[in-house]
Amino acid sequence: MAAGSLSEKEGEPSTLPVSSHGGSTKGDTIHKPDPLSLEKADTQVVSPKKSLDDDPYKHLPEREAKILKEQVFTPDVKVGIATLYRYATHNDLLIIFVSAICAIAAGAALPLMTVIFGNLQGTFQNYFAGITTYDDFTDELARLVLYFVYLAIGEFVTMYITTVGFIYSGEHISGKIREHYLESCMRQNIGFFDKLGAGEVTTRITADTNLIQEGISEKVGLTLQALATFIAAFVIGFVSFWKLTLILLSTVVALTLVMGGGSQFIIKFSKQNIAAYAEGGSVADEVISSVRNAIAFGTQDRLARRYDAHLTRAEHFGFRLKGSIGVMVAGMMTVLYLNYGLAFWQGSRFLLSGDTELRKILTVMMSVMIGAFNLGNIAPNLQAFVTALGAAAKIYNTIDRESPIDSSSEEGAKLENVVGTIRLENIKHIYPSRPDVVVMEDVSLVIPAGKTTALVGASGSGKSTIVGLVERFYKPIEGKVYLDDVDISTLNVRWLRQQIALVSQEPTLFACTIYDNIRHGLIGTKWESESEEQQRERIYEAARKANAHDFIISLPEGYETNVGERGFLLSGGQKQRIAIARAIVSDPKILLLDEATSALDTKSEGVVQAALEVAAEGRTTITIAHRLSTIKDAHNIVVMAQGRIVEQGTHAELLAKRGAYYKLVTAQAIAAVNEMTAEEEAALDQAEEAALIRKATRNSQKEGGAAGYVEDPEDNIAEKLDRSKSQQSVSSVAIAARKKEEPKEYGLWTLIKLIASFNKKEWHMMLVGIFFSAICGAGNPTQAVFFAKLISSLSRPIVNEEIRASIKSDASFWCLMYLMLALVQCLAFSVQGWLFAKCSERLIHRVRDMAFRSFLRQDVEFFDRDENSAGALTSFLSTETTHVAGLSGVTLGTIIMVLTTLIAACTVALALGWKLALVCIATIPILLGCGFYRFWMIAHYQRRAKSAYAGSASYASEAITAMRTVASLTREQDVLQHYKDSLAKQQHASLISVLKSSLLFAASNSLMFLAFALGFWYGGTLIAKHEYDMFTFFIVFSSVIFGAQSAGSVFSFAPDMGKATEAARDLKELFDRKPTVDTWSDEGDSIKQVDGTIEFRDVHFRYPTRPEQPVLRGLNLSIQPGQYVALVGASGCGKSTTIALLERFYDPLSGGIFIDGREISSLNVNEYRSFIALVSQEPTLYQGTVRDNIILGANSDVTDEQIKFACQEANIYDFIMSLPDGMNTLVGSKGALLSGGQKQRIAIARALIRDPKILLLDEATSALDSESEHVVQAALDKAAKGRTTIAVAHRLSTIQKADIIYVFDQGRIVEQGTHSELMKKNGRYAELVNLQSLEKH
Repeated sequence: MAAGSLSEKEGEPSTLPVSSHGGSTKGDTIHKPDPLSLEKADTQVVSPKKSLDDDPYKHLPEREAKILKEQVFTPDVKVGIATLYRYATHNDLLIIFVSAICAIAAGAALPLMTVIFGNLQGTFQNYFAGITTYDDFTDELARLVLYFVYLAIGEFVTMYITTVGFIYSGEHISGKIREHYLESCMRQNIGFFDKLGAGEVTTRITADTNLIQEGISEKVGLTLQALATFIAAFVIGFVSFWKLTLILLSTVVALTLVMGGGSQFIIKFSKQNIAAYAEGGSVADEVISSVRNAIAFGTQDRLARRYDAHLTRAEHFGFRLKGSIGVMVAGMMTVLYLNYGLAFWQGSRFLLSGDTELRKILTVMMSVMIGAFNLGNIAPNLQAFVTALGAAAKIYNTIDRESPIDSSSEEGAKLENVVGTIRLENIKHIYPSRPDVVVMEDVSLVIPAGKTTALVGASGSGKSTIVGLVERFYKPIEGKVYLDDVDISTLNVRWLRQQIALVSQEPTLFACTIYDNIRHGLIGTKWESESEEQQRERIYEAARKANAHDFIISLPEGYETNVGERGFLLSGGQKQRIAIARAIVSDPKILLLDEATSALDTKSEGVVQAALEVAAEGRTTITIAHRLSTIKDAHNIVVMAQGRIVEQGTHAELLAKRGAYYKLVTAQAIAAVNEMTAEEEAALDQAEEAALIRKATRNSQKEGGAAGYVEDPEDNIAEKLDRSKSQQSVSSVAIAARKKEEPKEYGLWTLIKLIASFNKKEWHMMLVGIFFSAICGAGNPTQAVFFAKLISSLSRPIVNEEIRASIKSDASFWCLMYLMLALVQCLAFSVQGWLFAKCSERLIHRVRDMAFRSFLRQDVEFFDRDENSAGALTSFLSTETTHVAGLSGVTLGTIIMVLTTLIAACTVALALGWKLALVCIATIPILLGCGFYRFWMIAHYQRRAKSAYAGSASYASEAITAMRTVASLTREQDVLQHYKDSLAKQQHASLISVLKSSLLFAASNSLMFLAFALGFWYGGTLIAKHEYDMFTFFIVFSSVIFGAQSAGSVFSFAPDMGKATEAARDLKELFDRKPTVDTWSDEGDSIKQVDGTIEFRDVHFRYPTRPEQPVLRGLNLSIQPGQYVALVGASGCGKSTTIALLERFYDPLSGGIFIDGREISSLNVNEYRSFIALVSQEPTLYQGTVRDNIILGANSDVTDEQIKFACQEANIYDFIMSLPDGMNTLVGSKGALLSGGQKQRIAIARALIRDPKILLLDEATSALDSESEHVVQAALDKAAKGRTTIAVAHRLSTIQKADIIYVFDQGRIVEQGTHSELMKKNGRYAELVNLQSLEKH
């Protein structure tokens, strides 16, 4: 399908009729809940998302919109060349100036060589003609040869200076840009990051600054050099002999046409190739990001076929792209040989008419060649400069942004004496990143000094917002926040934040020692400059208060333990206590506790809670708590709901009111009875550990002892830690599991065999390609013969007419031979280019297909790992697979070409003049090396620039990700200083490495002159003794020296072999990886039918990626056929895990899951899954039509009747029929053209089309708004009839009718029964119901 028609299709839905049901809109169904309205609800067609230019703040009043805009607005900076060099110091500019002059000198040196070359030939000719004597000849020879040596030295020095100079100044300037960028980020308000995301900031500080660095480093020198060569070459040409130079200008035109025309095609096909692959890539991304769905429905094969269809198109364009490159290279070679022919033919005419001499013809011909080919070097380097300008624009936008809440400014008052009373007055707040949600509406609240105020309420009720406003992370839209009756927006931001300490839910510690982490709390306070002893005393004191001192000193390194790398040795509770110590070390007036204990388990919670109570004494404290038992003693309890204050008072007063708070407390109190005590939990853990370790050792015996969890030497410390001893092995289990799979070592031969196996079918193409490669390689030595023949015949002295005629006919004959050679080479290069293009595209296609299928074969555990995110795997498919081509036929062709050139050249040379040949052959390794290293070093500089800054970039991104913590600790200057130091270190290290590596680069550019000098000097001495004539000398010299040179430059066309071996190794590892739950295997008992009795027997489970976190702890469940079972509980209690285990995404650690009395791990996994259908929280639709998406669920072919029935059951049939294209409507990428409710109903239809015995609903309605929820809920109720249904629900109203409700807590079932039974119990379930009713107030 052409790209044009696709975009039209996607644009269409906006013009569709709103609905077939008399135009019901989304609004009017909410008010009339009559049963019919369900039919009509959620039938609007969603128009494609508006473009990003729409103002998201349109709906707000002018004043409010202005406040929000200034928190996220970023100016657009126009970037010119001057802006790029904005941060260059005088030294930098001086270095750039000197380097530029050297670059120009280095460039001009190349064509100067042609003058010497021509003069040497003239000297030879004069000697043979008897014009010069033996002594004069040797003097002249020595003089000219020395010129070559001087050129070599000059080239070496100038190249060295220009490379080092440009790289150094480029690094220095981009380092400055990095510093200013991070500094600017540290100043920005938090709203700016909500909009951008830390990821984007990290990308800019790494990728974009790398692009800038590439654009202003060695590329500038290379561009200047190429330009200088081009200009110098033509100046020399015109000075030597202008007529011939003017005629040969046609070469430049021809080359420009070939390269220009070629690159037009290359750009065109490249765009089409990228576009075709991008569609494939987005299919891959859709599939991998929702891989659970593909696994659950067993659609791996069908999705892989769909991906393959896009690959076929990409292959088609990729073939044209690589073919065009081949033809362009062929064109360039043709022009090269035609240029020789034209120069000698036209030159011979001038020579015979006495206008010029042969040496000048040689000079002109060679300098034009050199000049013309250097023109091609300018474009790609200029491209880098343009890219750098683009990247700089994004970065300077941030650097020049004025932050509305600037923590680095000195403005604003600082109070002499802080009491600590906080008052909120008529606050209305909207987050700038979510302009359509009002988070707080008209809130007024007094928080008295030195007292504890607690905020409670459902999530999203605006509790945390109060913390953000007091810290001045955001500006409220209306109203003011006062500290001691002073409006905080008039106070200095940094000073204000130094009076406040914040402990948040997820403690963020920085990658340094525990001691330094606590010391961060002292930044900016009066203790910052105290002596080391006094600071240490304060820090120990704070740690004691936070109940952390004891466990810290029991660690092997005590306070010097590094948190970063071994962070997982610290449990959540320990990290939290360090964070509390950090908060109270500066003795702040105000302490903000944002759910500081909610992420902890029961054991740690008690300890941390005690620490907090000590910390809060005598300070103004604001606590936000989920567990009400933790705030009983607060001086004032504020109950919030939907951004307003519902009631406030002390614990006793609120209980007396019997309002919202009372309901919450009673429910939680009863639930607490059913909770495990810390001791019970410890006992349970211990049993589980034992099981875990048994299982681990069992596995390790199976696999030859490799995977067993090794006893960890750190264990005995863990015992000293104040966590219970049972946890000792958890950390060791955790550590053992964290070891990544060891990368296997494969030999090069294995990898080549692997890659060759993908091209098996094309072997005959390969053979033909290799044959033509050999012909391409033979071009150079053949040309050397023509060259020598022409020179020897043109250098004969013209004595009479006979000689004149013979010279003329000779010249014509050999020039026509050049024409023939040009045509043959054109054919050979084109054919091998096309053939290898075909092979390598086939290869990439097959590798991509195979890699994608191998991804889909893996089990869910594989996708849980951080390194296997959808983004990483998708980019592996798009980039790594293309690198593999570096080990395929193309490389083989290149190698054959180089070998043919060298072998033929040496053979010819040795046959005709073995003495000189041997001397010249000695220089081949040097010349080859020069050609190779010239390209390799340029690539090396780019790689080095990227990797050098990875360390500091990860530091910067750590700081930016934890921006709130950095801001609340006022650590901005500290972070910057750190970053500057690490940049300076890296710049120093990289300067040393550049000083070394540039020696190689400069040498590779200058050694060629020395090889020329050697050849001419030895050849000259042989000629002087009359051992060789002119023909012998030139054929030997030019075949070997030019042959080696051209062989060296072929490397530039060869794909990168280093990358190829890496990629091949990754692929081999992927293809060899066998997942535990393998969908490709036929093992397991066959299963023909299922009744639907499900049983969990004492199931223990932890996620393989987080083995230290128990999820299910002895789950027992039994479900009868046809029952509707609901699983409820707080988040993280194991409900969704139960669903995942039923789908057999994972196997439990111990215990078993039985269906109809058979353990599911013994059954064939594909057959087993075919009886189950899953509807998950986020419905997954793929690009394609509605019909395509629905039939993906089917196990076999389905009739239209069945599809219609499934759609009616899912309440979506009428809606689909109302679309103009009906079932063939395109849903857009990830279903973007449908609303959430419509997607979810299509997903239900997809689940129903397989007529499953067991239906799993994982929070199927939680992501929808209330109106779509009703429609989808109705569809689900219909679908559940007559099947075993297991539903996980957050909204309890949706499961009131369930046959049995299981209430989960910490991986076990604490209550079970019907809705009314559980409400009577008034336990955990009742508490959840009350919590949710509070949300609705």
